[in-house]
Amino acid sequence: MATNSEALQQPQRLPHLVDGEWRQSACPSWIDVTDPATQEVIALAPKTTPDEMHAAIASAKKAFETWKNVPVPERCRMMLRYQALLKEHHDELGEILAKETGKTFEDAKGDVWRGIEVVEQACNTSAMTLADAAQNIANGIDTRTVTVPLGVCTAITPFNFPAMIPLWFFPLAIACGNTFVLKPSEQDPMTPNRLAELFLEAGFPKDVLQVVHGGKEQVDILLKHEDVKAISFVGSVPVAQYIYRTGTEHLKRVQAFAGAKNHMVVMPDADKAQTINNLIGSAVGAAGQRCMANSVVVLVGESREWLPDIKAAMAKIKPGRWDDKNAGYGAQINAAATQRIKDLIGVGEKEGASLDLDGRDCTVEGYPDGNWVGPTLFSNVTPEMAIYKEEIFGPVLCAVEAGSLDEAINLINANPFGNGTSIFTSSGAAARKYCHEIEVGQIGVNIPIPVPVPFFSFTGGKASFYGDLHAYGKHAIRFFTETKTIISRWFDSGIPAGGPNLTINMK
Repeated sequence: MATNSEALQQPQRLPHLVDGEWRQSACPSWIDVTDPATQEVIALAPKTTPDEMHAAIASAKKAFETWKNVPVPERCRMMLRYQALLKEHHDELGEILAKETGKTFEDAKGDVWRGIEVVEQACNTSAMTLADAAQNIANGIDTRTVTVPLGVCTAITPFNFPAMIPLWFFPLAIACGNTFVLKPSEQDPMTPNRLAELFLEAGFPKDVLQVVHGGKEQVDILLKHEDVKAISFVGSVPVAQYIYRTGTEHLKRVQAFAGAKNHMVVMPDADKAQTINNLIGSAVGAAGQRCMANSVVVLVGESREWLPDIKAAMAKIKPGRWDDKNAGYGAQINAAATQRIKDLIGVGEKEGASLDLDGRDCTVEGYPDGNWVGPTLFSNVTPEMAIYKEEIFGPVLCAVEAGSLDEAINLINANPFGNGTSIFTSSGAAARKYCHEIEVGQIGVNIPIPVPVPFFSFTGGKASFYGDLHAYGKHAIRFFTETKTIISRWFDSGIPAGGPNLTINMK
């Protein structure tokens, strides 16, 4: 099989991993995978056929019968080998990812590294699956709980983090004893394919992980198939709602991570230089294509006077191709996303917001066909405006003003999203009040993007998440396992005084 590195040299038809083998799909139509900086077609992704989808699920179901009985420490040792291979191929993965997403090389490597951190956590599954026991809860009766895997699990993952987000799900699910069918984004499938190649190289049984490609037709098969037990999803609000409703209607466990509108509150006592630097990076980094981007800054009191400095700092940031070391961020994923962002900028202007910095006419020398949007800043934004209510998913920052911390808290709590937020202040009292009263899942204090390390869980809420148990950390172990409670009593069956005759095999 040709590697994904070779796929970058010329357009080729990418295989899928079905029934434990890398195979070319029999599908009649293929999906263009393009370089966002040039529009060049760099690969073709299959639309896995229904028969191939059913074969992948059947293969995963069959593999589960033996994989579930593999001792947990042995699964973890395989995961350690996988982690080592991901580190060894870190820069290679980063380059593949950068070319198909448009991210800068440094940003792409960060995507890979955050995924590796979750694999490291999966190596600790032995400890995380420890359960409870109690002796003599009644006369001669003991009780214990054990965790057991579910069966076939699946994830439908987005374009914006094609390494990190698949690695949120399948390593932990598989370490818990499940088998897995991954359906990554059709817009950047080369990175997930390479992740799967390294997974097999680490020594896992070849049918424990399946990788299929396509769109809604393929997703619907996963959502409705009776042998799929759990579904993980990351994407937009409408699709998350569809995934959650359809999956639960078909009696699946579902965790569906949706959109966001994250606010950074700036108190007048915050360190000005540090705050502005963190604000700009969180607003335009990754071209604004991340669910934890700070797309709204709430300037409290005198901090509204910082607006000219925010504008000046944003104006210095320039996008560029993945290998441009001076680029602040890369291209948008495709032309449609680029046009949508530009259209929303126009809507904000019509609605009466002050367009202080306009990124619609951004160009990058040498790449006239790239999906470029420059840093964009709006002020005088109100909650009724579309640019405030909608997730723009681009390098666009909306500035709103608040007279007090209470006013800022009320504003954010009225927003339907609850993914992430942050406050920048030198006051411990203000920070504590904010953390206590804000109705958002992940909160940063002088931290712009409060994404937890993997031994905690990613805990967005409100309209940013549909489900009960979140990604990675302890929540993931609970999501990917079921609990058995065992209550036992043993009757005296005339054991001789010398005790039972036990033969111990010390080999």
